[in-house]
Amino acid sequence: MAWPLIRTLPREFHFNFVGLAPFAAIFSALLIIGSGVSFAMQGMNLGIDFVGGTLIEVQTQGPAPIAQLRATLSRVGGEDAQVQGLGGPNGAMLRFRPHEGVSAIDSTDTVKRELAKTFPGIQFKQVQTVGAKVSGELMKSGFMALGIALLLMLGYIWFRFQLQFGLGAVVAVLHDVLLTLGLLSVMQLEFSMTSIAALLTVIGYSMNEKVITFDRLRENLRKYKTTPLGEVINKSENERLSRTLITGTTAILALSGALFLGGPVLFPLVFTMVFGIIIGTYSSIYVALPIILLWGVKRGDEEATPLKPANARP
Repeated sequence: MAWPLIRTLPREFHFNFVGLAPFAAIFSALLIIGSGVSFAMQGMNLGIDFVGGTLIEVQTQGPAPIAQLRATLSRVGGEDAQVQGLGGPNGAMLRFRPHEGVSAIDSTDTVKRELAKTFPGIQFKQVQTVGAKVSGELMKSGFMALGIALLLMLGYIWFRFQLQFGLGAVVAVLHDVLLTLGLLSVMQLEFSMTSIAALLTVIGYSMNEKVITFDRLRENLRKYKTTPLGEVINKSENERLSRTLITGTTAILALSGALFLGGPVLFPLVFTMVFGIIIGTYSSIYVALPIILLWGVKRGDEEATPLKPANARP
């Protein structure tokens, strides 16, 4: 019986991952260079959180017409106009940046007049303006959070495995972050504090993949003490490939609904996470492991402890 499809996956594959590592290195280098070119030519599409702007909380008479509010705000508000539901069905949050040369006060007054005319009975609950200084501090804090997360993970992997494992994991995660930022730059998707949260999620998923990869490699290094390191890496990755395919596909399917049906507000967040899952799986095999292969590992003297069946007696 072919269903469920998981039964059709072999227990162990026979791919030569190590043999493809040089080509993967060239591929990754080209992607990083492309990301650098995009950063230099057009930069990031920074959102209000990082460049400043205005937030207006409104309450409408009936259910908030999100699409109409967004259209009106885009027409009279300014750049990076965003509208999302807030609180209840009648609430909404509007975000926008004034046009260049227009003060935040004048732009906000214009938006409020137009909204009051277009949507009779609308109430303005709260109006906030994020200045350039505050937005700069938010950007600094966001990237500090990314850096601290990487350092903590380096320490954990070093303690859990060996130093070269930790460096391989951190280089691989940096590779993931750079390529994710590069993709956001190429597509000019808005980069905001929500994007920082998505990047932290990507880092967490990517590091989890590295830990699982290293754990299987360490187990096999104890079993096959005289086998060349490249062969042990191939065997380890082929043994866990079916698990990788299942978990990665499950995570992407869980996000696919929000990706295609979540609208423009959720799209940058979910798209970043989906791309991060794909690139994080790739870097576990073709960034982290090649660094270990080049550096070498210290093989412990202890033997691997075989797992006992669940129904086995002690």
